[in-house]
Amino acid sequence: MAKKPYRYAVLEAVANEMRENPHMCYFYEYQSPVAVSPLGDILNLAKEFGPVRTSGDRGGWPLDEAWYAGAATGVALLGIPVVAELPSMTTTMPLEFIYNQTANFSMMTGGQVNVPIVLWMDGAGRGGGSAQQHSQVGQEAMYANIPGLKIVCPSNAYDAAGLMTAAIRDPDPVQFWDYGEVAAGEQPDVPDEPYEVPIGEAVVRQEGTDLTLLAWAPATVDVAKALPDIEAAGISVEYIDPRTLKPLDVETIVDSVKKTGKLLVVEHGYWTNGYSANVIAEVAQNLDGAILRRITFPDAAGPADGGMIRWMRPDAPKILEAVQKVAAM
Repeated sequence: MAKKPYRYAVLEAVANEMRENPHMCYFYEYQSPVAVSPLGDILNLAKEFGPVRTSGDRGGWPLDEAWYAGAATGVALLGIPVVAELPSMTTTMPLEFIYNQTANFSMMTGGQVNVPIVLWMDGAGRGGGSAQQHSQVGQEAMYANIPGLKIVCPSNAYDAAGLMTAAIRDPDPVQFWDYGEVAAGEQPDVPDEPYEVPIGEAVVRQEGTDLTLLAWAPATVDVAKALPDIEAAGISVEYIDPRTLKPLDVETIVDSVKKTGKLLVVEHGYWTNGYSANVIAEVAQNLDGAILRRITFPDAAGPADGGMIRWMRPDAPKILEAVQKVAAM
């Protein structure tokens, strides 16, 4: 057990599974799968597992995300677990293939064929400098609409490593959303040995009585900044991190809202059809009379300027203001 950076913890989880399964593969385009621990330990998947099982260090893979997501799906159809990592600027490129093929093979074969693939999605909109085309936010909501696809959004290195292990071992396609804001956060203790964080289980980060506050990565970073001010304002919030968006742990959320009577969902994605709307709908379907509200990024593409993006997203002051309004209802 040691404190580990986010990417090192996740790549270590991948490496542990590759050591256990001599056929498992990892695909990425033009960057080497390398991470360094705080003690200087270098983890290099390409060096350890070679060019047949990894895409790193060869420098010749095409910049065609649909192609290598499709190639990874082909490997998974052989029953071989595979992780395909997609950079932040290209997470929508393989959408059509994932929508029509990757997520559907099990259904098309009547459950006879599994697709053990992890689509490691590098979330965008992290701070500016990439302009509208590469600063889109909340793309997990778009993919959540696809049947047959599971979606996880870890908010710290410990959960990330455990969810990656669980995703690799899952027989069905799993999207693993990786956000830079989370990766830049604190380095928690992460076990050296493999472990799982169960897919589909939310966690109550803080217990409270006045209001239920729910957020997933990357909004968890802003919620963490807002919590001390919320406490100083005399409001007791029960804070839930779903960790998995699909399947969503509705029971944990509803049980909390039964206690508090109020729910505020914080999302970095867009307002229209953002995933927070689905959370609100699930609670409304299962619980009458609760006060349900949400705050999101506006319906506008993220600009190149980092300051503008931070101004547009629901940051800590906006979360505090929304909590105060909902608590007063």
